[in-house]
Amino acid sequence: MVRLLLLRHAKSSWPSGMLDVDRPLSARGRKAAVLMGDYLDDEELLPDLVLISPARRTVETWSLVQPALGPVTMRAEPRIYDAPAARLLSLIQEIDPQISSVLIIGHNPGFEDLARLLASHGDGEALSRMRQKYPTAGLAVIDCDCASWAEVKPRGGKLERFVTPKFLGAGEDD
Repeated sequence: MVRLLLLRHAKSSWPSGMLDVDRPLSARGRKAAVLMGDYLDDEELLPDLVLISPARRTVETWSLVQPALGPVTMRAEPRIYDAPAARLLSLIQEIDPQISSVLIIGHNPGFEDLARLLASHGDGEALSRMRQKYPTAGLAVIDCDCASWAEVKPRGGKLERFVTPKFLGAGEDD
């Protein structure tokens, strides 16, 4: 089995005149990123590898999640930025088969589309919430009964859980 953790970057701000790739996290986003890092640690959802978009808001999200996880191999992956679900799936299928759990930090709409594409079954309430809205700092945990990442296919995953800052009691989701 392989486990995919899809963490959408935390809430960002958009200062006037700033390029999308350079947008920083907002104060609320920084709090949500720490909360999600603590959740990953508390639930022992510890990845073998972390792939992040090079966008500033994903890098900042990772910098706030990482202390809760301890040492883990991280790689910035330019193909994640502004990626549609098909490109994300191709990237996932290239992951080394020795890796059993991967955390990817990226963006919508690609993450929402990918989660919907992969998760054909699982926790019904979580599936409903995920299909309704994939907010910033939302985390989808998708298990695929595959021997390697190359075997991950559309509708081949089980949504083990979908967690958001609001679900954890931290106010509203964005």
